[in-house]
Amino acid sequence: MIAKNQETGVAGEPAGSGRNEQKVEITDPKAIRALAHAARLEVISELYATQVSHTATELAARTGLTPSAMSYHLRALQKWGIVVPAENAGDARERRWKAAGKDVTISGGSVASPEIAVVDLELDAFRRRASAFAKARGERRQRGETAEEPASVLLSSNLLYLTNQQRKELSDRIREILREYELEDPTRIPQDAERVATLWSMIPDDRSAPGN
Repeated sequence: MIAKNQETGVAGEPAGSGRNEQKVEITDPKAIRALAHAARLEVISELYATQVSHTATELAARTGLTPSAMSYHLRALQKWGIVVPAENAGDARERRWKAAGKDVTISGGSVASPEIAVVDLELDAFRRRASAFAKARGERRQRGETAEEPASVLLSSNLLYLTNQQRKELSDRIREILREYELEDPTRIPQDAERVATLWSMIPDDRSAPGN
């Protein structure tokens, strides 16, 4: 099994315990290559971040694809254990899909190219979000619909020297902080809450420091 969850060896809460705490780990090079597609990454981001099920039609509207094309991508993600069918609510004419777990991680090992392809797509998604936000805010200001706003798009970079243990500790701490702000019930969003996308990474920098 390529994408592993709690039932296939990755620790998590037992099925049926309420919140889905299973973790999906993707290690197979073919599975990683399957993710190197903008629409598939958008689907993974949406389903895993919200933990809410969606139909192919709903997801297609977010990516600009047709429902049939989105169904193809969802079946491909299902093949690798990344998404699974969800229970239908109300109108059962179209299948609903949900994340196979609470978190998904990519561990490519020695397979560099697919990982870099995924990074490129994630960075492209960040650029699109930032550009769309800047454009929408500019249009609102031109119409006089909003006053000056504080910076809403944040991007910072740090250069650290970490041991393997420290890297793991930092990763775990950041995940813990992010989880503190996750909704207990994804279907109940606070009235004044604004949807915000986050992106963080750690990349080994083995280049020689200046002067060394």
